[in-house]
Amino acid sequence: MHIPGNPAALFVGSGGWRHGIAYGFLGLPLAFVALPLYVLLPNHYARAFGAPLAALGMVLLLARLFDAVLDPLIGRWCDRLAARSSGALLAVAGGSGLILVGGFGALFFPPLSVVTAGTGAILMWAGVSLVFTYTAYSVVAVAHQAWGARLGGTETQRSRVVAWREGAAVVGVLLAAVLPSVAGLAPTVGVFALLLAVGWVCWARSVSPPLGQTALTNATFSPWGQGPFRRLMAVFLINGIASAIPATLVLFFVQDRLQASPQLEPLFLLTYFACAAMSIPAWTWSVARFGLARSWRAGMLLSVGVFVWAATLGAGDLLPFFVVCALSGFAVGADLTMPSALLAGIVDDCGERGKREGAFFGWWNFAAKLNLALAAGLALPMLAWFGYTPGDRAPEGLVALTFAYCVLPCALKLLAAAALQFAIITPAGRRSLTNEVSQ
Repeated sequence: MHIPGNPAALFVGSGGWRHGIAYGFLGLPLAFVALPLYVLLPNHYARAFGAPLAALGMVLLLARLFDAVLDPLIGRWCDRLAARSSGALLAVAGGSGLILVGGFGALFFPPLSVVTAGTGAILMWAGVSLVFTYTAYSVVAVAHQAWGARLGGTETQRSRVVAWREGAAVVGVLLAAVLPSVAGLAPTVGVFALLLAVGWVCWARSVSPPLGQTALTNATFSPWGQGPFRRLMAVFLINGIASAIPATLVLFFVQDRLQASPQLEPLFLLTYFACAAMSIPAWTWSVARFGLARSWRAGMLLSVGVFVWAATLGAGDLLPFFVVCALSGFAVGADLTMPSALLAGIVDDCGERGKREGAFFGWWNFAAKLNLALAAGLALPMLAWFGYTPGDRAPEGLVALTFAYCVLPCALKLLAAAALQFAIITPAGRRSLTNEVSQ
């Protein structure tokens, strides 16, 4: 249905949860599928099919780089579809969802002929399947994010739109963390297909944003012509690397620094993600009281305090680390809701709502994937350089691990908070944004 004026206003109020679920539910299956692709797949191919780690790592790296480079182009394509009609965008997303389900199943269950053909065949199968799966995933994700941005609204309304999507995503991560180990991979694929179908139907029945006109010249790179977008992207990249480094190193820290039993590892992760999900209503309340940028800064500073404390932990400090997981999960709730809502506001302020949301969110997703790559590229070589080897608990190695897991993210978070303060929050930053948007 077409809603004139401000569709995002429908997400606020006593009946807002219906619109929130209708739009946000698709975030659950998209997050549900992401965890197996990034966490389970490498281990599965190494153990089940004997794929060499070095060659498998290269296949995964190339597929992810290809996926990241495509995102801005996918965003531009989604803009063209949205300019034609909401139905065209939904139809393409639905078709991409079918490809996503097929690719996901193919990745974990290659044909017997491929398995018996040797390492080269299984790696080729993985690479081709990943390209199709990642591309289909990106089309659905970028289209869904751009749809939410086109709804417009005040800061509080935009944060609620994002909160419904990201809250559902955290639930999807929790489900994906448990289901494969409890039910197995085949039921996991089936559950994902069902959830994705339900998510698409809910999305199709959600509030439709007004149609806009899309200019076709230089549209793919047009977001970089906006100063507010460049400044927000700089903050997002610095903060994203700071958040991705602990995510990359957490199991090393748990196993070697804390010397925890393997049975506790999933409990640490569940605590983290559960607290992230439960924090979203509190961060939404904070936006209504203090605004998006200040609330995001508060989340950054909370994270710094938590990881300063984590740097003091040692072998056997398991209960304190559960508290670290809970508080850092609460802090990451701000990262889940604030940046995308700020980006939606910039799109609106720049007069691009209904025109180029896909281009903006295509580059946004490119940056999010780049964060993960840069985090691994910074942290893992640094650990090796300073003498850390997984399983070796030599004091100098553990010092390097603690520095990489705790201290480096704190430094980057403080840098991101300073950039946010001076580029967006201060009166000079706000005036600069207003002036550039008005030109």
